[in-house]
Parts: sequence; C-alpha cells; structure tokens
Amino acid sequence: MPKIFTPFSLRRKRELLLIGFFLSPSLLVLFVYRILPLFWNFVLSFLYWAPARPAKFAGLAHYEEMFFYDEVFREALFNTVVYMGSMPLAIAVALLIALAVNSQIRGRNIYRTITFLSYPMMPVAVAIIWQWLYNEKVGLFNYLLRVTGIISHSFSFLESVTFSLPSVIVAGMWQILGFYMIILLTGLQSIPQSLYEAAAIDGAGGLQKFFHITLPLLRPSIFLCMVIAVISSFTSFDLVYVMTGGGPGHATELLVTYIYKKAFGLTEFDYAAALTVVMFLLFLGITIVVNRFSGGEVGKVDVTL
Repeated sequence: MPKIFTPFSLRRKRELLLIGFFLSPSLLVLFVYRILPLFWNFVLSFLYWAPARPAKFAGLAHYEEMFFYDEVFREALFNTVVYMGSMPLAIAVALLIALAVNSQIRGRNIYRTITFLSYPMMPVAVAIIWQWLYNEKVGLFNYLLRVTGIISHSFSFLESVTFSLPSVIVAGMWQILGFYMIILLTGLQSIPQSLYEAAAIDGAGGLQKFFHITLPLLRPSIFLCMVIAVISSFTSFDLVYVMTGGGPGHATELLVTYIYKKAFGLTEFDYAAALTVVMFLLFLGITIVVNRFSGGEVGKVDVTL
C-alpha cells in the first residue's frame, strides 16, 4: 500500500531542510577544523611520518616508546597531574572570597571587581608580571623576604627545580581565581533565602547552613569550576612557556608544552600525535570521574540537622 504524505509531514521535511541549510556552514567548519584534524591526529599516532618522508605504519611503537622509554613524558605527565591537583585549592579560595563578597560588607562591589581583574588579562601578560615578581634581583617577593629577614640572599624561584613548579602553579591560580569566584557567586545568589530562614527557625548554625544548604546547591557551580580547572590544566601553554619554557630541565614541563616541543621543535609530528591522543584520553577520563563525583544528586538539599 503506498505511503500517503500529509501536509504536516511535507511541512516538517521543509523545516528540516531549511534547518540543515542554515546549519551546513557551521557544520562544515566544525568538520574541517575540528573533526577532521582529530581523526588525522589519531591516524598519525600509528604512523612514522614527517613532512619530508612518506608515511609508514608504526603500530603501537610510539606508545611503547612513550610509556616505557620516555622519561620526559612521565615527568610531564606527573607535572600536569600536580598542576591539575592544585586547582581544587584555587576553587576553595574562590569560594571563600565569593562567600565574603556575597555578604553585606561595605565595598563588596569593589572587592568583586578587584578579584575578577586578573582573569581578562592575557596569559602572556600574567606570565611577564609574575616573572618580575619572582625575579631574583628586582622581584617584589625577594625584596619582601629580605626586608623581613626571612632570607639573607636573593632566591631564584623560577630557576629552582623544587620551587619552579609551585611558583608557576601560584601564578596560574591567581589568574583564574576571579573566574571561579564569579561562577560561585552566581550560584550563591541563586539559592533561595527562604531555605536559610527555615533552617534558622530550626536552630541551625552557620556551619550547618553551609554544609546542608550552601554546598549541596553549589554542586553544579563547583562541577563547572572543576571542569574548567581540568581544561586549564591541560591548556596552560602560554603561561608556562613564557615563565619557564618547561625548565629548569623539565621541572615545569607539562604535556602541552612537551607536545609543542616534539611537534614544532623536533618536527616529530607522529610522536606528538601519540602524546596528544594520550592527553585527550586522560582529559576525558578525568572529566568523567569529576562528573561522577559531582553528578547524580546535584542540587539535592539535605535539611536534616
């Protein structure tokens, strides 16, 4: 029996064709600049390839070298995990600032503005500012440490194998702190005040309100901050490269800076592609774990005191 097309189905088809027509330029750009390079990078990780030589199948050779013989990769991976592990501290500090500027204090709008000012700055500018702060001869930190008598001779923060990575982490935390604060402040202001009033009637104190009302309702905002923290940990190329270049040695080498050096410094594009695949899988896995811990009962309020 032949299928009968109703006017409704014809109109629906025309609408879908029109939607596809308007979306096609964006989808084409997405395919050419996102999906196709991602697919080519995955294929390239299994090849021996360079611009001046034909491609040959390498199998898992790059991954074998990476996991069993490349000590710099292991150090870069460790530094990336440490860099990422420090971000919850930045979120905690941002939460304290958000709680402070959300209260009825004088000049809170000024404090919000001052805290947020660091985020719009270019990472290169931030790196140059913190290079000056850490400078051994004219840096502000060395000057304050000498004046207070904590040290007698200037200390080189960025040339120390022990302190270079923490110094870079502090600069990264300072830059993104204001962004976390804005996200958490928005979450705080969306919490109904009636919940706090009801809890106060039941005799709840400040800490009980915080743990039973504020934190549960802030879980979506905290999850967003965690995802941004993971992304920034894997993409903090500008800041690290300008401040230390991955040095001294490889003390501040991150996966993203190591990939850049392999690809554009040594023209080992095939090995850099394998590094990128590993970094992508690590990023995806950490995001899933963060989602597991932050999801599920996001937004649930426990007012049992």
